[in-house]
Amino acid sequence: MKNQKGFTLIELLVVIAIIGILSSVVLASLNTARDKGTDAAIKANLANARAQAELYYDDNSNSYAGVCAAADGIATAVEAADDASGAAACADSATGWTITADLKDSTQGFFCVDSEGSAATTAGAVTNAATWADGTHNCGGTDTAS
Repeated sequence: MKNQKGFTLIELLVVIAIIGILSSVVLASLNTARDKGTDAAIKANLANARAQAELYYDDNSNSYAGVCAAADGIATAVEAADDASGAAACADSATGWTITADLKDSTQGFFCVDSEGSAATTAGAVTNAATWADGTHNCGGTDTAS
């Protein structure tokens, strides 16, 4: 009898198949984690916009008008959310403002913050803060983030 050393072709194919299955599971989990991380960043950016908007309000005769476009307002937060989500919008008036941004995790919908202190995740998708907020600059719904 011949004494053979090494692995057979079948053994190698089984090992390669197992490694392929494990790597696909890991990559799927990684994408989910990446989306959750992006959503957390979007929510943090928009939540931090409140402080920026209040500083703008104090500096501009107690008016929010123009806060969405002002460099010292919340334009940077809206731009960062738009870069991360692909769809963010801001609406303002003298009495209030609303920002909405789609979330990467499609089951979550979109995130909204407003001048009244609401921060809500709502099902669906929205890209126009002005129409969604009905001109009241109020996210409505239940407060689901702080």
